[in-house]
Amino acid sequence: MQQPGLHGRHRDKNGEISGKHGNTLVSTLRKIYGQSFAAGAQPGEKLSEVLVEMDEPSLTKLVHDHEHSALDGKIAAA
Repeated sequence: MQQPGLHGRHRDKNGEISGKHGNTLVSTLRKIYGQSFAAGAQPGEKLSEVLVEMDEPSLTKLVHDHEHSALDGKIAAA
């Protein structure tokens, strides 16, 4: 059964992160996770722009904090 409102689109964890935190800059996330976060991305790029290309360790940390409702607080504190 399809989820209402998705109209055949697939929703996954990365989509949820991008939708909620997509405007967060890589530089902000590097304050939280360290300078190696999203290696190769420019500091001024938005999370939504680099999410697909992120290295696995960075993405794993981000997904973990998102699933445990810790990401909002960490971004606000940074």
